[in-house]
Amino acid sequence: MNELTEEPTELVERICAIDIGKTALVACVRVPHETTPGRRVQEVREYATLTSSLLELADWLRCQQVEKVAMESTSTYWKPVYYLLEAEGFACELLNAKHVKNVPGRPKTDKLDAVWLAKVVERGMCRPSLVHPQPIRRLRDLTRYRRSLVRERTREKQRMEKLLEDAQIKLSSVIHDIFGASGRKMLQAMIEGERSPNVLAELAHGSMRHKIPLMKEALRGHFDDHHAFLCRRMLGRIDALSGDIAEVTARVEELIAPFAAAAERLDEITGVGVISAQELIAEIGVNMAAFPTAGHLVSWAKFAPIDKNSAGKKKGGSTGKGNPWLAATLGEVVVVAGRTDTFLGARYRRLVKRRGKKRAIVALGNSILTIVWHLLSDPDARYQDLGADFYESKINRRRRERDLVRQLERLTGKKVTLDQSSQQPAA
Repeated sequence: MNELTEEPTELVERICAIDIGKTALVACVRVPHETTPGRRVQEVREYATLTSSLLELADWLRCQQVEKVAMESTSTYWKPVYYLLEAEGFACELLNAKHVKNVPGRPKTDKLDAVWLAKVVERGMCRPSLVHPQPIRRLRDLTRYRRSLVRERTREKQRMEKLLEDAQIKLSSVIHDIFGASGRKMLQAMIEGERSPNVLAELAHGSMRHKIPLMKEALRGHFDDHHAFLCRRMLGRIDALSGDIAEVTARVEELIAPFAAAAERLDEITGVGVISAQELIAEIGVNMAAFPTAGHLVSWAKFAPIDKNSAGKKKGGSTGKGNPWLAATLGEVVVVAGRTDTFLGARYRRLVKRRGKKRAIVALGNSILTIVWHLLSDPDARYQDLGADFYESKINRRRRERDLVRQLERLTGKKVTLDQSSQQPAA
């Protein structure tokens, strides 16, 4: 049987491979021999990672008429080199270090690593990693920074709650959000010196008024000046982080404007909100040309189990380590979707019963990524929920019909088919 493969059949004639460090890099250029056909020559040079040295590297590559520049994704050191050479007009590729690891047992130096990388790339023996264009990269920096700020604010709120527990203030046991309007008034009053539980409880308003008797008991503790000092600093830090989050969000909304149509389509998915849609676009992008099918996107995101077979035995395979920022967004979307009365919610609850919460989250994340791929691949596509009764009304019904037909065939010994028009079995 002949198998079609995607590997190129021709060598890259003029290739440059770069082994990158923090302060210096080693570049290896391999080009055809000028006089001997079929022979190749290589030259290795070392450059500093300063801008002036990188410009000299670009001039040398231009003189060598290099067609492709490849480099390993070494920490964040590859970024300035990649971005500068990309701006200079070179076709750059970023490679996973695991995919181009040198043969063990041989000497390992920066020069040999660059030569080996050049030989691997010129023969097409590795696939480049996905590097988004500049607008998506900048959007991703902002969304990731915003998520980091939100996490830091959450940690500060948790410190505040532990401080109140230390002072025997059980406010979080009565109020769901102690940083809401009523909670903030009480906290500010305690910082300013008010200690009377009756006075503090009367600061509640709105729907919290009916909990005043409980709050009087919850606010009876030993909150003193020491707790007030720490509480003041924590609240100030929470407010500062909230202001930074608002500013970053405003900047995100400016950069997401060119992709507003795609964000609106993703917002239609169950469990996906405005922020989740922004983060999905920042991590995945809007151009699905890098992912020929939805399965490629799911596999890239590590939301598909790895198939591991050896000696005729199937071994359990994990999904592997993927993009933690994308996984965090999908995890939040799955939690929200799992609580809804929709197809995705029904699918999550069915999977939880059989496979457990962790596998259900991965499976539903797989489904959501598949939906995202279709919505981003086709600008005219729209999300349509199949309904919470999809399994009961269609899947389970077909399964029940199939089981009954098999039972009838075993009883009668004849082939039974269903007449779809009358829904009556015909022998």
